[in-house]
Amino acid sequence: MSTTTAEQLYEQQIKLLPVTERLRLVAIIAHDLAAPTVAEEPRPRSLLELEGVGAEIWEGIDAQQYVNALRKEWDHRP
Repeated sequence: MSTTTAEQLYEQQIKLLPVTERLRLVAIIAHDLAAPTVAEEPRPRSLLELEGVGAEIWEGIDAQQYVNALRKEWDHRP
C-alpha cells in the first residue's frame, strides 16, 4: 500500500482543476482548519480545579499574621 503525498495529490488531481475550483478548494480547506474539533473545544472549568495551586508560595506563612499585616497596611494608606 503506497501513500500519496500532498505534492503528488496536487500535481495529479488539484493542479488540473480550473482556477475557480482550486480557489474553492482552498476556501474549503481553510474553513475546515479554522473550525475547532471536538477535542479542541474548551470544556467548562471549575474553580475547584485550582485547589492547591500555588500552595508552595504560602508555605510557612501564618494566615492570620498575613491578614493582620495587610490590615495594618490599609490603616496607613491615604
